Amino acid sequence: MTGRPEEEPVQTRRDRTLKVIKGAKAGTPGRPTQRRLVNRTVPRPEPSIEAVLERLDREPVADPAEVDELTALGDPARADDPPADADDDPAGADDDPAADGTGAGGAAADKAAARRRVLVGLLVVLLAASLTAAGFYGHRWYTVRAVADAREAAVAAARQASVDFVSVSAASVDRDLQRIAAGATGEFKDEFTRGQSQVRAAVVENKVDSRGSVLRAGLVSGDRDRAVVIVAVDATVKNAKAPEGRPSHYRIQLDMVRDRDSGEWLVSRLQFVG
Repeated sequence: MTGRPEEEPVQTRRDRTLKVIKGAKAGTPGRPTQRRLVNRTVPRPEPSIEAVLERLDREPVADPAEVDELTALGDPARADDPPADADDDPAGADDDPAADGTGAGGAAADKAAARRRVLVGLLVVLLAASLTAAGFYGHRWYTVRAVADAREAAVAAARQASVDFVSVSAASVDRDLQRIAAGATGEFKDEFTRGQSQVRAAVVENKVDSRGSVLRAGLVSGDRDRAVVIVAVDATVKNAKAPEGRPSHYRIQLDMVRDRDSGEWLVSRLQFVG
């Protein structure tokens, strides 16, 4: 033995050195350091210039003021020279199109006035069309109703004329014949007037007493001035040969004409059809 201490292995010296360093950092020799966790916000990466330019190209610019601001941001020379305020430029205020009503405000007023004119014109057209339609359909309704009323009056007059024609009595012959003549006109009135005296003599001589009643009546055709009606009449006829009376059935066709002066329906032709 030479008296020199044995040399430690290299790995052992390294481990001891690390242990001492760790203990010194922790404040305690030989003890490992305790790590503290700190939460920090990681900043977002700044977008590239190409991405910003692409986004600006996609965004629509409606306000001219925004275009000026974007141009100022892109051009440092213009950014240093801000635009003059409208209040500092009195001459520029006179150039405002809205000041004299010829700009956007005037155009809006013109559009509103045009819309009002169009609306008024449309209302006038609709009103005129409504009045025209009302007049047309009103006249048509009046005509149809007038024809219907005239037909009803013609049938009623034909019923009464048929009863008057078959209802004759020797006791009231003059009055009965006068009633028939009052309801006649035209061809029928001429024929009845010519044979009235003969009819009167036959009724008185045979002591005729006839009474009739209407069974039914129907309109063949008709308008506001003329009509053709068929009337079915039952009558009981008494005379010197049949004092008890005998029933008779008649079917009479009457051509009716409306008198223009009185408006009454008169018999212009009468004939037995069955």
